[in-house]
Amino acid sequence: MNEILRELAARKSVRVFTEEPVTEAEKQAVLGAAFEAPTAGCQQLYTILDVTDPALKERLAELCDHQPFIATAPVVLVFLADCHRWPQVYRAAGCKVRGPGAGDALLAVADACIAAQNAVTAAGSLGLGSCYIGDVLEQCEAMRAALRLPAHVLPAAMLVMGRPTRQQQERPKPARFAPEYIVCENVYREKTDEEHRTAFAQRAAREGKKAFQFEAWVQAFAKRKYESGFSREMSRSAAVYLKDFMGGEG
Repeated sequence: MNEILRELAARKSVRVFTEEPVTEAEKQAVLGAAFEAPTAGCQQLYTILDVTDPALKERLAELCDHQPFIATAPVVLVFLADCHRWPQVYRAAGCKVRGPGAGDALLAVADACIAAQNAVTAAGSLGLGSCYIGDVLEQCEAMRAALRLPAHVLPAAMLVMGRPTRQQQERPKPARFAPEYIVCENVYREKTDEEHRTAFAQRAAREGKKAFQFEAWVQAFAKRKYESGFSREMSRSAAVYLKDFMGGEG
């Protein structure tokens, strides 16, 4: 494995940071890496919010399912899928502008997330830890107000970054599923119940869990994640954001 592959394999979410600050040069290097990410038509269909206001960090921590470590993270970046800026450019150039459609929204979300992952990789190369905050999609109305988001702009991802504590550095990374469970050749293939059971058991074994019980684990996980209040709220808020795009000529 080369250095990049080792870094990608070792990367894990970090939620506890030391008090050592991230330098401005390091933050600019991370942002610079984000700008170099692949982007549809070289449009960079995203806006990045560099959140430095402590009060706003506190607000985001509350809105994102009450996660206090967000408020104390040295770096907080919100990656917005931005379908507002380019129509402004088109109008400035005298173009006839249609309303952004669902395809525009999905393309912008992809652009924003690709840029965010570049930032994560760059942060790791600098010895910084990071964590994605998916809960930034929750509380649409309050989040729009806090970040002053216009129509056709939605939060695709939020990243917190800092220097990981020793405990975070030494914490084991959760195992991934085997490649054959995730990769299909050419077309999508449904998995059997037995294949699901085997894949989950194999992943548990790689984490040293010898007494893994498929039904109990999945039922508990579904209750904690899939059926949770925050998951339902995220879907509600996402639907509100996407209403802006339903009338566009996508």
